Amino acid sequence: MVRVRHADRPGLRIRVVLADRLVLGPGRADLLAGIAETGSIAASGRRLAMSYKRAWQLVEDMNSGFASPLVEAAKGGAHGGGARLTELGEAVLAAYRSLEAACGEAAAPALERLGAALAPKPR
Repeated sequence: MVRVRHADRPGLRIRVVLADRLVLGPGRADLLAGIAETGSIAASGRRLAMSYKRAWQLVEDMNSGFASPLVEAAKGGAHGGGARLTELGEAVLAAYRSLEAACGEAAAPALERLGAALAPKPR
């Protein structure tokens, strides 16, 4: 899931800051999406070229920053571990993706003008 953002077009990176703290940004949203897809915090972090420790730190930060956890994790063992988004986690991720889409749509004309004003990329 590692990707270059907006490599071929101008774009936005939305960071939501509430009560003077970062609540959600592109990396955290991608981490949540990866957990939903893989069922694993570690696997989601690897997809984003993120260390296991960093992925867990972000999950812990998000879990403590909301009214209830966004991610539920089960410890490993004989039956293996895993992780999943809670109902609130799914709602928060959906709200963030909706915000990204709405901002992208609203900003499209201005981004097009800015993109047209760029100097050609050196070869």
